[in-house]
Amino acid sequence: MTEQQLPSWADPAVSPADLDAQGVSRRGLLRRAGLFGAAFALGSATPALAASGRSRFGGDDPHLAYLVGDHHVHSVYSHDAKYTFSQQARAAAEYGLDWMVFNEHSNFGHANHGAKLEHAEIVKARAANPRQLIFQGLEWYIPAAEHCTVFAAPGPHETDLLTQFELAYDGKLLGYTEGSAGAADTARNEAHAVKAIKWLAEQRRSGYVDDVLVIANHPLRLGIDSPHELRNWRDAAPEIMIGMEGAPGAQGAAIPGWRGATSIRGEYENKPSAQSWAGYPAEAYVTYGGFDWATATVGGLWDSMLAEGSLYSITTNSDNHRTVFDTWKNGDWPAGQNFDNTGKLPDPVNTDTPQPGSDFWPGEFSRTHVGVTRYGYRSVMAGLRAGRVWVDHGHLLDGLDVRVKRDCDPGRGVTLGGRLRVRKGEKLTLYVTVTSASRPNPQGILPELAHVDVIRGAVRGPVADRDGWRAPDTKVVRTRDVSGRKGTYTLRIPLTAGDESFYVRLRGSDGNRHGAGYLGAAIDPHGPIPHEPGNGDPWADTWFYSNPVFVDVTG
Repeated sequence: MTEQQLPSWADPAVSPADLDAQGVSRRGLLRRAGLFGAAFALGSATPALAASGRSRFGGDDPHLAYLVGDHHVHSVYSHDAKYTFSQQARAAAEYGLDWMVFNEHSNFGHANHGAKLEHAEIVKARAANPRQLIFQGLEWYIPAAEHCTVFAAPGPHETDLLTQFELAYDGKLLGYTEGSAGAADTARNEAHAVKAIKWLAEQRRSGYVDDVLVIANHPLRLGIDSPHELRNWRDAAPEIMIGMEGAPGAQGAAIPGWRGATSIRGEYENKPSAQSWAGYPAEAYVTYGGFDWATATVGGLWDSMLAEGSLYSITTNSDNHRTVFDTWKNGDWPAGQNFDNTGKLPDPVNTDTPQPGSDFWPGEFSRTHVGVTRYGYRSVMAGLRAGRVWVDHGHLLDGLDVRVKRDCDPGRGVTLGGRLRVRKGEKLTLYVTVTSASRPNPQGILPELAHVDVIRGAVRGPVADRDGWRAPDTKVVRTRDVSGRKGTYTLRIPLTAGDESFYVRLRGSDGNRHGAGYLGAAIDPHGPIPHEPGNGDPWADTWFYSNPVFVDVTG
């Protein structure tokens, strides 16, 4: 593999004068974490770090640097996209991404031809962009359900793993798409999805690949990922199936005057169908502040899974196929060629005229931040698995660090995705360290965070009803107004351990659009709300969300 280089902001050989304002800001965060230079050298995470360090036992988590990435990017190796690898990688570098996953749609053309051709280009892209971590992945059509990102650590079998998986387990290729209640094939198809995830886990355990992860994509777009399916996938191999997109791509879909009067951010423009799970309300089919209903609803589906006491991460991404206002179009097919017999689209052609599209370039609007202790592919995957993740839209923040610790403990406490073991009645403090945006975002707006919400939920253990989607004891318990605050500052929020174990997670926004949450103002007094169809300027309604920290009360 081509020798990697640290990102410019993390490389001591790069002068601060050669960095933009955000690069300088990120370097400052790295220095404060004590990881600058040799301390952030290239390498893979150790098994201890991959298992969240000592935090599972109430100890301290390590200092972290956050790498910015996107796990859902398409190229000419997807039948419905249009960009080359080099176009995507250049854009990702321009917008500050440290890592990205090319997860091409499954197709017979892709499995039979495209995957190996794609791998050769992945290798070239890694060589041409040594400061980026570029993964090869697959967008899996889950039997009886939606899509997932599947990606492996670089190695001799990364492409073979994905091709074997695609041919043996893809719902579209197998014809295992039926998922409606009571249909003859639904149980078989749902079981095949579970079998697929277990197969991936076995490839990791056997050492065939160093690592592999699965993340559910746009879970409520069609309403066909039922709560019991999400739980079944997670429980099949929680070290592999780690979470879901908290916010989908296609965030430019409802820019006023662009796609039409019925357009919704995320292209969440669907109605319930026979394949949809009947228990979802009609309101579940749109986005809220650009986020999926499952994530945006305090006390809703995501919280119902967290309330079981198991980590289930969220991400955000571009799902880039066709960038808004971009002037490139698909090239023309030579005679006798098509995607099925080549596995690759013709390279795009510039028209100098804006073309249809809903997406932003990787890193332009949606960013997933992953906490690591070293720079490298396996470190990113270990950080994702450990749940050290927060996400933002519109470059709302430069940095976020979260810790929960006992007031009597001088240590650093536990961070996102971790667990802190405490006794009933112990006094705790939630420390939220925010670094405000240091430069205008790609839209020319200097983002300003207006508030930070603390969301707390009781942990009750596995649910009896695996199709339940409510967590009635989860609500917003504290809101801090941070309007006008700049630079790096720390919020200190007192917590008390009661009789039950619990978790806390964070959310915040630019303050532009608020309303009572879906389950009412008593649970969420000022949450994200849907926009009017066709009138969803994403830059005017930006949010951040964090993964939870769990507090296990031992008595």
